[in-house]
Amino acid sequence: MKVLLVEDSIASLQVTQKFVEEAGHTVITARDGEQGIQQFLAHNPDLVLLDVNMPNMDGYQCAQRIRKNCQQGNLWIPIIFLSAEITEDAIVMGIDSGGDDYLPKPVTQRVLSAKLRAMSRIADMRKELEEASARLKRLSSIDGLTQLYNRRHFDEVLELEWSRAERTQEPLSLILCDIDHFKAFNDNYGHVAGDDALVRTSQTIMHTLQRPTDLAARYGGEEFAIILPATPTVGAMVVAEQMRKAMDTLAIPHHFSNASSIVSMSIGVSSYYPAQANSSFVALLDAADRGLYRAKKNGRNRIEMQPL
Repeated sequence: MKVLLVEDSIASLQVTQKFVEEAGHTVITARDGEQGIQQFLAHNPDLVLLDVNMPNMDGYQCAQRIRKNCQQGNLWIPIIFLSAEITEDAIVMGIDSGGDDYLPKPVTQRVLSAKLRAMSRIADMRKELEEASARLKRLSSIDGLTQLYNRRHFDEVLELEWSRAERTQEPLSLILCDIDHFKAFNDNYGHVAGDDALVRTSQTIMHTLQRPTDLAARYGGEEFAIILPATPTVGAMVVAEQMRKAMDTLAIPHHFSNASSIVSMSIGVSSYYPAQANSSFVALLDAADRGLYRAKKNGRNRIEMQPL
């Protein structure tokens, strides 16, 4: 564990630090409440040992400030107060200030070690909970079949990237693509083959994208969407053509398509430039969709760019 020790007495700080380190934990020290808050923000400790009686900002005030930062980060870091006077009023005040426990001063190694073992269990449980929450959040954003992001996550990111483009004055491009005659493929080759084609197409799209900021999503059925931040039209067209050619390399037979003898894609591209007035991410999406419609109408297995 990383333990933040906030103590104004040099003697008490040195003794307590020695006990914590001998228990196998890392210690970050601070000599007053203000420095304690700075160290808390800088190091994100697993536990705070906080002296109550300090000049300028006492332990209760420091705990309240720490709790405000915990709430902003949606975290709960245990706080144990250190005090020579543990009265009923002090305990109530400590709990109301955001503390979780008290240790009497002078601190003994045996009691402190026991408290640290308990706090270690809490830290382990918190870590497991955070990891489970992260896995759950990821699962809620991922399409189960293709492992691309799902439509809900795509919508959220598109709105965020639109706001970023407006703020940074950089272009934002969007690609919509659709597997040509996918219903005929499913009807004639079966749904297992159809699912396999979707998975392989998704992998091909992901391998085409070069930057971690680019995002690919399954937009619905056999339709895919790609967000390209800080990318002008010419760059988006290059990516779209790379995707179309990659499908040729994939070479999944499709003898029931009038666009190609293999599985192919029709692609619509649109780009937003911050200088354009009266635009929105909805308008960008609509423009890419119109480009996709034109690609289908003009023979499929092609790319069409649609201005906003």
